[in-house]
This record gives sequence, C-alpha cells and structure tokens, in this order.
Amino acid sequence: MYLNEANRILREAIVNRFFIPELKKLGFSSSKVKHPYIDSEGLSKDKLINLFFDLETGCDYPDGDEWFIVEYIVSSKVNIPDELKSADYFSTLTHKDVSCWRHRELIRYKYGKTKKLQEALEFINSKADELHNALTKYIKSK
Repeated sequence: MYLNEANRILREAIVNRFFIPELKKLGFSSSKVKHPYIDSEGLSKDKLINLFFDLETGCDYPDGDEWFIVEYIVSSKVNIPDELKSADYFSTLTHKDVSCWRHRELIRYKYGKTKKLQEALEFINSKADELHNALTKYIKSK
C-alpha cells in the first residue's frame, strides 16, 4: 500500500469515527448541499454553513496522517458583504456551473505521538461559529 492510500484510509477513519459523530453532538446535521469537488457528505450548521472534510489534499506527505483540511461552504445565493470576502473569511469556489463561497482551514489533529483530537474538534466548531455569526450578523442587519 502506498503512503497516500494509507493516509487517506487513516484520515477517513478518524473523520467518520470521531469528528462527524462529535460534531453532530454539537448540533451539526447532515447537509443536503453537494460539494463540487469532494464526494463525501457534509455537515450543516443551521443550513447556512456546510462543512466538508478534504481528505485528499496532502495525503502524499510523510506527515499526512496528522492533518486534513476542512472546507466551510456557503451557497452562492447568500449575498456576502465585501468585508467578508477575503482569505480570512470567504473566497469563491467555482466548478463547471456550480459556484459557492468557501473558507478552508488546515486541521492538525496529531503532533508527533500526541493526539489533539479534542482541540481540533473545538477549533472546527469555533470556526464554524465564527463564520456563522459573521454571516448572520450581516443578514440580520439587512
């Protein structure tokens, strides 16, 4: 088995057996939104923020078993204000005829032999809250 295959399997197991169940306990639900590049199902926070796990990017790195990327996706139908259009918040993602807003975060859940699953979970949730609050603050002000 090649390194990228082993890392992909490990990442998928950690996401499916730890992160997804724990995020559901924190109020996330299954998302009906489809990601243009990621085949797996996502999670939704109040049907505004949709979270997807990018398990492919970086699989071929020697430390690829220590991290993955989370993408927070928002429908292009949501009118995002200019102050939220940046690398700190949202950029566009376009694929064929599908367009949406996205925010990407590198999640490191292991440092050497030390597992940091709970800290990574808290970061994923707090980032979703931050993005959600920024959007709902703007939506409510309209």
